[in-house]
Amino acid sequence: MMKTLKSLVAMAGLALGAALAAAMPARAQLVIDITQGVVEPMPIAITDFIANDAIGQEIAAVVAADLARSGLFKPIEKGAFIEKITNPDAAPRFSDWTVLNAQALVTGRVNHEADGRLRAEFRLWDTFAGQQLIGEQFFANKANWRRVAHIIADTIYERLTGEKGYFDTRVVYVEESGPKDKRVKRLAIMDQDGANNRPLTDGRAIVLTPRFSPNRQEITYMSYEGGQPQVYLLQIETGQRELVGNFPGMTFAPRFSPDGQKVIMSLLREDGNSNIYTMDLRSRTTTRLTSSNAIDTSPSYSPDGARVVFTSDRGGRPHIYVMGADGSNPQRISFGDGTYSTPVWSPRGDLIAFTKQTAGEFQIGVMRTDGSGERILSTGFLQEGPTWAPNGRVIMFFREGSGQGGPKLHSIDLTGRNEQAIPTPHFASDPAWSPLLD
Repeated sequence: MMKTLKSLVAMAGLALGAALAAAMPARAQLVIDITQGVVEPMPIAITDFIANDAIGQEIAAVVAADLARSGLFKPIEKGAFIEKITNPDAAPRFSDWTVLNAQALVTGRVNHEADGRLRAEFRLWDTFAGQQLIGEQFFANKANWRRVAHIIADTIYERLTGEKGYFDTRVVYVEESGPKDKRVKRLAIMDQDGANNRPLTDGRAIVLTPRFSPNRQEITYMSYEGGQPQVYLLQIETGQRELVGNFPGMTFAPRFSPDGQKVIMSLLREDGNSNIYTMDLRSRTTTRLTSSNAIDTSPSYSPDGARVVFTSDRGGRPHIYVMGADGSNPQRISFGDGTYSTPVWSPRGDLIAFTKQTAGEFQIGVMRTDGSGERILSTGFLQEGPTWAPNGRVIMFFREGSGQGGPKLHSIDLTGRNEQAIPTPHFASDPAWSPLLD
C-alpha cells in the first residue's frame, strides 16, 4: 500500500503535497453530519508524529487542539493508546484502536530536509472500515510549523465533515492594556487559536473596528490620529498603510464589500443623523444608501453583494433591517423584545449574527436572513461584536469583565454548546476573522 507523492507549487512559503491515495477506495461512511443540530463529538486518536525532535509531538498537539475546539471531535487521551506507531506508512493494527472506540486515527512523521525546510506527512484512517481515508504531505519553513498543523487539521475536518475547515486563519482585534480609565488600544493579530500574537499599530492613537478584506490579507479600521476619525487600509504582510479618507463628523464600522472593491460604513452628519454610505476604493467616490432621520449603522453585505443588513432605530428602538445593496426596499427583520445591534452576515449566506440587549443582559444570537428562527447562543455581561469563521460554523465575540477587568475574546459554535475562551496576552475586543489563508 505504498503511496505516490506529488508536490504542488509553493505558495506563501508553503508547498502542499498531493494526496497519498490509498490503493483501495476509502469508504465514505465515516462522516460527521453537522446539519443535524447538536452533534456528539467523534472519538479520534491523534498519535505523535514520528520525528527526531519535539516538533512531531507539537504538531500533533496543535492538530488535536484544533479539532477538539471545533466541538465535533473528541481526541482520545494518548495514555490509553495500545499500539505504538513506529512506521506511519504501514497500516495500523485497527483492532487496537477500535477497542478504544477511536472511529478515526491520525498518524504521521516530520522530517528536516537538507534545504532547511520541514516535510510533514500524515494519514487519516477509518479504523472500523480498516482503510486509509486520506494522506498528504506538506513542506514549510520551520517557523511555519504551526500553520502546517492548522492545515492538517483543516484537511481532516473537511474529509470528515464535508465542509471547509477554519483553522488556517487569523484574527485581528483591538488589544487593550493599562488601567480602565487610560486604556491603550492598538491593533493586534493572532492565529485563530491565540498563538503568534503580534501588534499591528503602536498604540499612540485609538483604533476601532478592524475588518478583514474577504479576499486579501488586508484590513480596514478606524483611527483617531489627530483627534479626528479616519479610515485606513492596512496590508497585513507588508505593513503598508493607506488613508481611505477624512470624513466630517463621526465614522462607524467600515466593512469591505464581498469583492473587496468598496467599503460600507455609517457617517454621522452635522444634523445628528447617521446614514449608510459606500466608498469605491479605486475612485474614492462616495454613495449614500440611506436617507432617514434615524440612526442607521453597522452595515454588513450579504456574501453575494446583493443585500445589506444594518441596524436602525427608525421604528423607535434599534432593530435589524435588510435592504438592497443600492439602498432600496429596506425591511425590518427583527421583532423580538429588547434592542439589536452589530448584525453580520454569515459567509454561507444563510444566517445573520447579532448582539441583543434585553432585561439587562447582552446576548449573541443568530437568525435567518428573513428574521425567522432566532436563536440565542450566549448570554453574559456586556458581550458583543460577533465575527464569523470563514466556514460560517463558529462565531467569535468579546465579553467585558466586571470591575477593573476588561474584555476577553470567546468563540461559540452554532449549537451554542461549545463556548471557548480565546487566550490573549492583554484585554481584547472587537475581533475580525480572516478568510482562509492562501
